[in-house]
Amino acid sequence: MAIKMIHHVNVQISDRERTRAWYEKVLGAEFLDRGPALNRRQLQLRLGSSEIHFTVTPRPTIVQSSHFAIEVDDWESTLAHLDDLRIPHVRTSAASTGSDIGGTDPQQGRREDSSEHYTYIKDPDGNLIELVNHPLGLQDSQGRKVEVAHDPRGLRWVQIAGFVEAEKARGL
Repeated sequence: MAIKMIHHVNVQISDRERTRAWYEKVLGAEFLDRGPALNRRQLQLRLGSSEIHFTVTPRPTIVQSSHFAIEVDDWESTLAHLDDLRIPHVRTSAASTGSDIGGTDPQQGRREDSSEHYTYIKDPDGNLIELVNHPLGLQDSQGRKVEVAHDPRGLRWVQIAGFVEAEKARGL
């Protein structure tokens, strides 16, 4: 067995519409229309070439150090976007292993081994998200530069032909 990729993570939320609007506005997420029945059961969004699924619960359980990380393509424009939207971002969080790691800027850090930029934000329910940028790029085990999907908009797992339309016709 070989793992190909992480397909999705699931995050607890309290308000589907608020979450969808926030992730679309702040992170550029794309709504995945999986048909009426699946859409009612769970909110599913695309972030880059991966998915994030959301389960609505009255009181989401938030573990302070639990988080997921998202690679962004342009660090300076990401910080400017967060500032324009007045989204607080910080260098240290409950997930941090020390207060002196990543430099002294309170809003962002930089890892010493890879020059990776990083900052932490929280969604409306308090779920922790790490935004990262690796300016040195990605390489395979042989040291060759690797590029990830450059235009993931619209990228999606194949559904059974006619599935969504049939659900809509049945009134689901």
